[in-house]
Amino acid sequence: MRSTTGAEQRANGDLTARNGARPRRAPQRLPGLSPKRQEIIRPALERPREFVLLSVRDTAERLNSDPATVIRIVRGLGFKAYREFQRYLQDLTVAHATSLESMQSARDRHSLSGQMQAAVDQDAENLRALRTSLDFNRLASVAKRIWKARRVYLLGGDLATSLVDYAAYHMTLLGILALPGTTTGRVVHLMRSVGKRDLVIAVSFGRGLRSTVEGLQEARRRGAFCVGIADTYVSPIAESSHEFFLASVRTPSFGMAYAAPMSLLNALTAGCAFANRRRTLAVLNDVAAEQRSGSRWYSTQ
Repeated sequence: MRSTTGAEQRANGDLTARNGARPRRAPQRLPGLSPKRQEIIRPALERPREFVLLSVRDTAERLNSDPATVIRIVRGLGFKAYREFQRYLQDLTVAHATSLESMQSARDRHSLSGQMQAAVDQDAENLRALRTSLDFNRLASVAKRIWKARRVYLLGGDLATSLVDYAAYHMTLLGILALPGTTTGRVVHLMRSVGKRDLVIAVSFGRGLRSTVEGLQEARRRGAFCVGIADTYVSPIAESSHEFFLASVRTPSFGMAYAAPMSLLNALTAGCAFANRRRTLAVLNDVAAEQRSGSRWYSTQ
């Protein structure tokens, strides 16, 4: 994901404070506008980065329209005010950003060490946003649901594979039946057996990986309780989830920075451990014995 400028962050200053809010679905209301108004607003929806910082007057000028018409279109899309529409454009900007844009928009630093420091600083900022926005009561409710579920499916491919494997490993260690789905074929096969007593956690960022999104959609159709983790409210992951958590993956270089989603999953697995503490202690008693003398650990004796 690309790094944002200070102006963009100010324009979207309360974005990370809305963890738990339902995603906005303005594009679904686009067909309700007249053909002429659809064509007026379409450039802003297709190239949100060019419009996110513009005032309504500047936006109208760029769209060859007038402010009053733009306001009517924005309200026709379901937004109460133009500022709310700007926040939606910021979400779209995050969802459609590429690694190339991240590198191109990175601030010029005079040393290699400065670039690396910027990466750590952004991780810290992502973690701060997670800490201030996360509703821990909702996360605790998910942890309790995990123990009640027949099976827990974790979906996430490509770079998110590392997050899925991390969470699945810790849940399995606790004795939870956790089934990871990190490839298209495995997701398809796993979702054939999902049911109303199951819980599905899907992790995907930006526009959303197709196999992860479609797997979550299938799980919801089959009645499973769905939990989503993404970095924007316009993600299809958010739309298909019963519970949704926001974790920024912004980076000043390229790719995605996983400090925040890893911390979120770490908090969730810690919640799982304490939600059933007696069973956790019983399991860890056996784990401790293996860790002290198991054959898979290196020994100098």
